[in-house]
Amino acid sequence: MDPFMLGICGFLLVVLLLVLRVPIAFALGAVAVGCTFLFYAWPEGGEFNMDAGWRSAATIVTANSYAFVHSFELTMVPLFILLSQVAFHARITTDIYNAARVWLARLPGGLAIASILGCGGFSAITGSSVACAAAMGRICTPEMLKAGYGPRLATSSVAVGGTLGSLIPPSVPFILYGIFTETSISKLFLAGILPGLVSIAGFIIVVMLWVKINPAEAPTFGEERVPGARRRAAAQAWPAILLFLIIVVGIYGGFFTTTEAAAISAGVAVLLGFILRRLTWSSFFESLKETAYQTAMIFMIVFGAKIFVSFISLTEVSPWIIHHIEAANVSDWVVIGVICLMFLVLGMFLDPIGILLLTLPVSVPLIENMGMDLIWFGVIVVKLLEIGLITPPVGLNAFVIKAVVGRDVELSSIFAGISRFLIAEGAILLLLLFIPAISLLLPNSM
Repeated sequence: MDPFMLGICGFLLVVLLLVLRVPIAFALGAVAVGCTFLFYAWPEGGEFNMDAGWRSAATIVTANSYAFVHSFELTMVPLFILLSQVAFHARITTDIYNAARVWLARLPGGLAIASILGCGGFSAITGSSVACAAAMGRICTPEMLKAGYGPRLATSSVAVGGTLGSLIPPSVPFILYGIFTETSISKLFLAGILPGLVSIAGFIIVVMLWVKINPAEAPTFGEERVPGARRRAAAQAWPAILLFLIIVVGIYGGFFTTTEAAAISAGVAVLLGFILRRLTWSSFFESLKETAYQTAMIFMIVFGAKIFVSFISLTEVSPWIIHHIEAANVSDWVVIGVICLMFLVLGMFLDPIGILLLTLPVSVPLIENMGMDLIWFGVIVVKLLEIGLITPPVGLNAFVIKAVVGRDVELSSIFAGISRFLIAEGAILLLLLFIPAISLLLPNSM
């Protein structure tokens, strides 16, 4: 059987299964095992040999399983998930939002801006966009609706702010990207900081323009002035700031590795939770339970992806694509544009981790062949995954917010509000594409 055609059919079959809502782990794993079996059992120009196929497929599966289990970098995934769960249950992640709400409450659109800043603070210690949207949606959206904010602004600002969880470190997509591309996860984390801040600034500008054009969308929140309220609110945010500094300053200053930063920050979060009496034993065990669940889910996906990447490498699909692109003599920026379009289209239908692990075997060899920086490309990929989280018809963050507000706001209204932020997202993406220094300044200065 022609290896190239087998690779193309395997890739298309995975996409079809994902569109049919087959879990990504099973889609990648099943297709990879089945196609690997056919690759060895029915070699091109040879006869069908079932025993050879099963033996070779079993060897690849077990070898990848062993390499996966012994991947030291993956140990930071459960540690950062534990950090996010403990910080949420101990209300550490809401402190920044509360501080921003108090400081910005009297500003037109202040609650929406505070929600975006709160999402940025939540992202700085969690690393999950969907979790950020779910947690902050329960806190921010009802408060804005109660204050008389327009449903579109109240819901879309949190849905869009939640996407920051993928870009601002720590980030699970950055961890998976670093493992599969063999790039420095520490540098990827640092590369996401400035683009994350640029994204926050872009979202705030959208809110300010929105409110300026239509002031009725965001009435001033008439909160009584309490002496010292701003100072106390800012002071209460110190646990969140401390955890973020442990991660960023520790990595940037070379005091410890990314995995050590994950372990230390998770341990500090647990200690702070108990010392501040915000964390109970029941909530701590709930954090452990949710950590185990999310870790198992991610590990199953990565396990299937490892086998799929091995299968794609056997079929030589990537060298074929590179050869034909070189023969076509197209500009590198045309190739980048096609890759971005591929991510944006897939983002309309698939989940971010599925897109990431499905496209890396094809896109990364192209970027390496063009001599472009993989750290910079990692930021572009995660930014594209961010946009996919709010792009209809399957913008996961929009559905998360819809689940929070229930029947109070229609899904169409949420997407209508998000459309204004998508314009800013496009502008930010172009900035990151044409000014790589935004992404590379911090990692190159390590």
